[in-house]
Amino acid sequence: MGRIVFCLLLIIMLATGCSSGAPGSGKLPPGASSGGENSEQNTGQSGQGLPPLPSENTENANSSNPASSPSDPVEQWLNKLSTEEKIGQMVLLGLEGTTPDETVRSFIQDDHVGGFIFYKDNIRDVKQAQGLFNDLKQMNRENAQVPLLLSVDEEGGKVSRMPQEIDSLPTARKIGDAHSEELARQIGGMLGRELADFGLNMNFAPVLDVNSNPDNPVIGNRAFGTKPDIVSQMGIAVMKGIREQGVIPVVKHFPGHGDTSVDSHLGLPVVEHDLTRLRDLELIPFTRAVDEGADVVMIAHLLLPRLDSEHPASFSQVIIHDLLRQELGFAGVVISDDMTMGAITEHYDIGEAAVQFIQAGGNIVLVGHDYDKGKQVLQAIRTAVEEGEIPPDMLNQRVYSILELKRRYELDDEAAKGPDSVQMNKDIRKLLQEYQLK
Repeated sequence: MGRIVFCLLLIIMLATGCSSGAPGSGKLPPGASSGGENSEQNTGQSGQGLPPLPSENTENANSSNPASSPSDPVEQWLNKLSTEEKIGQMVLLGLEGTTPDETVRSFIQDDHVGGFIFYKDNIRDVKQAQGLFNDLKQMNRENAQVPLLLSVDEEGGKVSRMPQEIDSLPTARKIGDAHSEELARQIGGMLGRELADFGLNMNFAPVLDVNSNPDNPVIGNRAFGTKPDIVSQMGIAVMKGIREQGVIPVVKHFPGHGDTSVDSHLGLPVVEHDLTRLRDLELIPFTRAVDEGADVVMIAHLLLPRLDSEHPASFSQVIIHDLLRQELGFAGVVISDDMTMGAITEHYDIGEAAVQFIQAGGNIVLVGHDYDKGKQVLQAIRTAVEEGEIPPDMLNQRVYSILELKRRYELDDEAAKGPDSVQMNKDIRKLLQEYQLK
């Protein structure tokens, strides 16, 4: 009798333990652990390494490695890709003009590029923009195994790519000054909705820079404020709002562009802060965003000589691998800022910079302008793969994270109907009136 009771108790305990988790839905939600970065040896840079944190280890659950099980659907997808297709996934290009031409078709068909970024000069009005995005998707459906990333910088304020038919949203600084996390989340939701209605799937926002330098020529009111707490609170709320619309948010500009006096579009800013200062201010919003499941981090073009005197952050192993990957525990997708900016082109070879970015732990090289520079980057990566500077394991790990991101957000190349701009504007005005914003 005692043995029977014991067995019944054991069965009850096992059943209770097995039922403690939520039932699986079969779909990975945005913000779930993305896997991606292994502890493989990075080549091409010696790296000075970073001293340990003064207290606890900040490594979190996002630091898991890519799955290696034969049943892993992402790995199965990866294994179907040729080397050329894998290389293409690591490049995101800017577009010239308002319609895709044969050069763009070649980038899709022959180079298998992973996506595009759109600027104001690519977007004339709602109808033209919708046609452009759908044409690119159609081209990719005919020639590729992987859906495109279609991205813009849509921050609100002066950094907006939306057509004139759609009302503008306020600057990050106005949102920060309102001190309302709910407002920030709703603004993020509106940003995400604008993009999703067009069929766009990635937004280079929110800005997590702390605007600690009033003379900063490039950040200013693009930041949510001058203190890391308000930037963290508002920025993460916007990030979540974008993500709730099925659009991938990209937090930027790691490790912090707020205390610079040079515009990296024109030259290379130098930041003299040491690691202690960064941990006390600039890194706080990024650390919290990683803890809240950030999917993608953009790396700034900054030189931080007290951490790495030889390489800008955008291709520094110390910044990307040691600081972002290891110390902050970020295992998602790392994208460079535009490699055609003056910070890079005035000082470095763009192809070499792209290769070193990948070696340092990066996934996607952003080439925002100039088709020739896009071809130069693609060829440099091909050569690095052929010569073993980017070994097969590294290539697969970098691309795995990209595919995992695209799968998790369920990207596809289906045509979008486009936004109802009249209703969109009504909803924007209602939101701004509710919080007394213009």
